[in-house]
Amino acid sequence: MENKNVLEILKKTVDSDRILIDEPMKNHTSFKIGGPVDYLVLPTKMEEITETVRNLKKEEIPYMIIGNASNLLVRDKGIRGVVIKLGESYNHVTIEGTTVTAESGILLSRLAKRIAKASLKGFEFASGIPGSLGGAVFMNAGAYGGEMKDVVTSVTALDDKGQVITLRNEELKMRYRNSILQDNDYAVLEVVMELEKGDPKEIYETIQDLDHKRTTKQPLQLPSAGSVFKRPEGYYAGKLIQDSNLRGHRIGGAEVSTLHCGFIVNQGDATAQDVMDLVETIQKTVKEKFGVTLERELRIIGEE
Repeated sequence: MENKNVLEILKKTVDSDRILIDEPMKNHTSFKIGGPVDYLVLPTKMEEITETVRNLKKEEIPYMIIGNASNLLVRDKGIRGVVIKLGESYNHVTIEGTTVTAESGILLSRLAKRIAKASLKGFEFASGIPGSLGGAVFMNAGAYGGEMKDVVTSVTALDDKGQVITLRNEELKMRYRNSILQDNDYAVLEVVMELEKGDPKEIYETIQDLDHKRTTKQPLQLPSAGSVFKRPEGYYAGKLIQDSNLRGHRIGGAEVSTLHCGFIVNQGDATAQDVMDLVETIQKTVKEKFGVTLERELRIIGEE
């Protein structure tokens, strides 16, 4: 990126050891794929995020905010401008009674353990979902009969103008794998959830049971971005892909998982183009065989 002032602008709000230059995005996505970003910022406080965004906006420097990048594919040319990653450096949690307030970068698995330790139930479904709290709310993630919309009370977010806003549950318009946050590309900063008191033994048993189901049915030993496609009405994406004889189908280093056909896995050397070509092949084959259009749940970002 040609603007030589970018680094100085970023240093105004974030310590230099949390600003990475020409950083490969494959180091920051669950797919382990992605070209370099000009600048990657790892903030630790809400003020750092909001001030950084305002400064970048003022100078018209392109930026994007991501979470743990467990549902992202970054293209091979990478990303121009600045990526602000709300990850494990932005993960503070407070629990008061049955109310949980958490920063958006915390991993769902870690948050679920904190909540279970406080003898609160209702969040067990999220314990095995990969990724961060912010991303989960952004797309209303769900599993095993639970969804984020069931537990979220309110969200503090950064809107497209760089303003901090608070949205109550009903204002979030959370539905299957979507929300107003996704519609408007708002960034989740903090989440408030309301849960119920429960029996710690039962809570841990539920978490262990769900974790066992996930580890035996999903290809967690290989890099992936979770479910690639949304569930088409009346069908299951994985079953359609399996019935299209695409189990194990491979393009370059990208492969339809042999364990769960709804996943594409990185066999070690996959490029983003490999994944995109495989996604296209799956969509075309399923459409031809069953007349069903598979819609991507996977988000693709970066320079084309």
